[in-house]
Amino acid sequence: MAAHPGGNRRLDRVTVRVRFAPSPTGMFHVGGARTALQDWIYAKQHGGVFVLRVEDTDAARNRPEWTEGILSALDWLGIERGSYEGPYFQSANADEQRAAAGRLYDAGRAYYCDCTREMVQARTGNSYTGYDGFCRDRNLGPGEGRALRFRTPDEGETKVIDLVRGEPTFENAKIEDFVIARADGSPVFLLANVVDDITMGITHVIRAEEHLPNTPKQQLLWDALGVKPPVWAHVPVVVNEKRQKLSKRRDKVALEAYRDEGYLRDAMRNYLMLLGWAPANDREIVPWSVIEDEFRLENVNPSPAFFDEKKLRAFNGEYIRALSVDGFIEACQPWLTGTATIAPPPWRPEQFDPALFAAVAPFAQTRVAVLSEIVPNVDFLFLDEPAFDEAAWAKAMKDGAADLLDDAARAYEAQTDWSAEALKNTLEEVGAARGLKLGKAQAPVRVAVTGRSVGLPLFESLAVLGRERTLARIRAARARL
Repeated sequence: MAAHPGGNRRLDRVTVRVRFAPSPTGMFHVGGARTALQDWIYAKQHGGVFVLRVEDTDAARNRPEWTEGILSALDWLGIERGSYEGPYFQSANADEQRAAAGRLYDAGRAYYCDCTREMVQARTGNSYTGYDGFCRDRNLGPGEGRALRFRTPDEGETKVIDLVRGEPTFENAKIEDFVIARADGSPVFLLANVVDDITMGITHVIRAEEHLPNTPKQQLLWDALGVKPPVWAHVPVVVNEKRQKLSKRRDKVALEAYRDEGYLRDAMRNYLMLLGWAPANDREIVPWSVIEDEFRLENVNPSPAFFDEKKLRAFNGEYIRALSVDGFIEACQPWLTGTATIAPPPWRPEQFDPALFAAVAPFAQTRVAVLSEIVPNVDFLFLDEPAFDEAAWAKAMKDGAADLLDDAARAYEAQTDWSAEALKNTLEEVGAARGLKLGKAQAPVRVAVTGRSVGLPLFESLAVLGRERTLARIRAARARL
């Protein structure tokens, strides 16, 4: 992994340089994935550079596997290692961050403060609503229990140029003198973030709306450090169906979970890019090349974006059906062979028959919304006995089911044409003799052979399963009754 550029080096500010700066403190959030894609496209559109910076200063929560998870998730999205600059690590730039804090203090743009929250509350007589500036003119030097605060200008305003939100303006008088370094000298996020962006020559900061309240403070720091601030773009927050911000504790937000469940990369990328933006002419499912060509930060809707998992499933189903049959067969292999990270299939490796799967793949392709659903759809082909859904068994095996299974077994034993159409016609005749339409007649046969009441087309399944195994399962189900 790359080292942090560090030092006082200033990179070329003419070239567009964007950065994606996740923290390795958990699974990769779908909202972060959306922002990474927007950064990636913006850099490509402008012949710029995408920089990955891992903000790893929260040592208590960081884990190496989370960092690898970030890199792996970006690989899956198509932002592959070697195609971007980094990863850099924020912790590697600590010396420059501390030096910047020192420069701000020496220039009179920051001062030391020994006030606690409780002290401020005691002076103001209410709950803490911001620092009251008590230590501004006490001329304290560094010392135990003394944090470094930025001296916010008393007058004027800070205007933020934002490609998504226009020009939000903040009165300086309403911005407290905020802490930029703790008593031990370590910089807080606000300063570290700015110093890293300056060091890396970042020209455009594309990030989630939740960071907008920090932006005037960070822009003041850019100005105080003598560097032109970047162009900002605060994209909308991603919310659930209750219009609450997606939460790792409450919602299904891990990109890895969707990947491992069998969502296709192209479907996920397409859907994520629609969170706050849409291609022209009300299109939704479009090739990635179209998204890369048409996406504009200026056209992103600033309103909260609803992450609709049901719609994502529908998207994924459309993408699965658009695959060639061979492409579908290849895409299913991790779930069929047990190399996917979710639970392995219920059959032994030697039981899996690629030819049998290829025979039913065209039917399965129209029925699954995520690739992991392939396993319960085809397990009857590879197990010695079907895995019965007991609720389906109870519903299908009611009065008359035993006699119908007996009749079906006799008819199929005499069957000379083992094609799907012939098998259907035979069972239709068996049902008609008992006053049953085909739908009623096939229910106990389906459960007997596949273990379930829904699945692949029954007669095509019987044709692939073969005469011997079909008859054995019908007879075994009759005996079970």
